[in-house]
Amino acid sequence: MKAKSIFAAAVMVSMPLSAAAGDMSVATFLAKADALQAKGILALGSSDFKKLKSEVDAASVAYKARLNSDKAAGKLAHSCPPKGAKFNSDHLLAHFRSYPANQRSSISVRTGVSDLMKKRFPC
Repeated sequence: MKAKSIFAAAVMVSMPLSAAAGDMSVATFLAKADALQAKGILALGSSDFKKLKSEVDAASVAYKARLNSDKAAGKLAHSCPPKGAKFNSDHLLAHFRSYPANQRSSISVRTGVSDLMKKRFPC
């Protein structure tokens, strides 16, 4: 199995999800993702594999909660994903890499996922 396929399985997301909150930086996430991809099939046994998935899951839960909260408060929607909206590791990594390298350490995965959804599913 290709490393990219392994990583894609780790971060494939569909809403809604349940997970604990996490605030890993985009810089740390990318470093761990690159290291996992270099491991190939051995990445499946890595604790970082689970950490990255948990980070994306938590960010997705926070994003969905924000959408629901804004809707309940009558605020304009941040973004407008269709029911069952998904993104894969290619989308996520490309988006994270679009941030300037010198800013990645100050951007959380939570913010990155929210920005990705706004970019992919504008209202």
